[in-house]
Amino acid sequence: MDFSQEKTAQSITVILADDHEIVRVGLKRFLSIDPTIQIIAEATNGEDAVAMTVLYRPNIVLLDINMPRMDGIRAASEIKKQAPGVKIVMLSAHEDSYHLEKALGAGANGYLSKEIEAKELLPALQAVIRGERVFSRSILQLIQRNSASIDDNSGAAVSLTKREQEILGMVVKGLTSSEIADKLSISPRTVETHRFNLITKFGVKNTAGLVRFAVLNENGS
Repeated sequence: MDFSQEKTAQSITVILADDHEIVRVGLKRFLSIDPTIQIIAEATNGEDAVAMTVLYRPNIVLLDINMPRMDGIRAASEIKKQAPGVKIVMLSAHEDSYHLEKALGAGANGYLSKEIEAKELLPALQAVIRGERVFSRSILQLIQRNSASIDDNSGAAVSLTKREQEILGMVVKGLTSSEIADKLSISPRTVETHRFNLITKFGVKNTAGLVRFAVLNENGS
């Protein structure tokens, strides 16, 4: 088979990283049904996931959290440092605030429960490629519950400058301060100042809180 003919401009290249073979086999079997998905490598631990990502530069890494040698959170952080253009989607059995916050803080572009229905996975990957953040329904419900303290202050008006709106949008897309600085032709220090001002205005604790706030206001009711 000539794979060079199979691969088109719309193809999504994916690395699967999970230490459970049965999970990888299941994901590969399902994703391979779609001709636009190309599984280019599989990793059984976090260190290999980072190394393979740097080597192959896929569009997306589907990353488990609990893996040997380096967990998925640390692997996500390393991938964002060494291959910042690669999208990371956490696919985990953990549906709690701690792991969600850690994943967002590490730069994950999505967080999906392993209980997600198979038919929802492909649209999620396609959304990530479009620059969106993706969350399974159970994770969105968790985000909404955790944002109760933000809702308590929702009556207070929050005004954002045009530059703050630009930076918030880029933060939500998972861009680093250096990447934002390059796009806006400003210094990383200036970006960090805007991040701090946004955190202060929204009354959240960190960048993950900003993302949570934005997701809630885009998807919540």
